[in-house]
Amino acid sequence: MGRPTDNPKPHQMTVKFDNECKEIIDRYSEQENVSKMETVRRGVKKLKSDLKK
Repeated sequence: MGRPTDNPKPHQMTVKFDNECKEIIDRYSEQENVSKMETVRRGVKKLKSDLKK
């Protein structure tokens, strides 16, 4: 099951990135000292403001 959490993540996706995207993810995660998955989550959340109401 894993550790208890207030923010479960039950959805799993598999994605492929080109070299440029992978480099951006690698550099950001190292710079901010976060996991690559946290880096991707932050990027996705930045798209929220672009959603049409």
